Amino acid sequence: MSPFSKSLTSSVRRIAALCARQHSQSSLTTELIENMDKKATWDRFYTETNSKATTFKNFEWFFGFDAVRDFVMPLLQTQSHSPDALLQVLDMGCGTSALGPGIYTHSPLPVRVTCADISPIAVRLMREHIQAQAIPPHNLSSQLEFVELDCTELHQHYGSSSVDLILDKGTTDALLRSKEGSGKAGLVLGQCLKVLQSSGSLLQFSDEDPDARLPWLETEAREQGGMAADVGVQEVGELRGVMYYCYQVTPRQ
Repeated sequence: MSPFSKSLTSSVRRIAALCARQHSQSSLTTELIENMDKKATWDRFYTETNSKATTFKNFEWFFGFDAVRDFVMPLLQTQSHSPDALLQVLDMGCGTSALGPGIYTHSPLPVRVTCADISPIAVRLMREHIQAQAIPPHNLSSQLEFVELDCTELHQHYGSSSVDLILDKGTTDALLRSKEGSGKAGLVLGQCLKVLQSSGSLLQFSDEDPDARLPWLETEAREQGGMAADVGVQEVGELRGVMYYCYQVTPRQ
């Protein structure tokens, strides 16, 4: 087993076990571990994790907005736009995370934050939560939306070179861990490179070791994106004994 498989299996088992303890669903644990690339798996996950909850609670894969704030916000500041233009931000595979809404409420620059997930259950839960919460933006021109979207088909929602920042917190990890998901992970990366502006970036937050993720990113960027990309990595920090990383991918002209 590779270092990636070990670390990701550990993360998935922690999350799946938590869900199983809350709802006594050992079959859901198995389904999460084996089929995280499937829409039906996540529909079931979000249905069962919210079925007995008296109040809504964001579910964070790995960690929340505060842990990655210092990686995200400076990148938005470097984007060159006219003062009235909205920076396009995509939280890819958002689930019920507060990451996208966190950017919406903290960015002094005007942003359009799109939180996209393959599960309509997750999208509905977030829409209902935001409507009930009435979260105010930092910049009055900013916008926040939740859409059902398969991230292997980003071109259906975005034009080429139209997005400034894409956030991937565990989505690629989930695909790479699944039985049939590794090919989809490459497709997702290719789609990201096509819709990103030349000055834009993809940030992948992961517990995969750089010795495994960096070569994969460089290879897939050439094969799926039809172009080379600049790839870098920084440590996010250690949480519950696991080291997490931020992989930044920037398309070349």
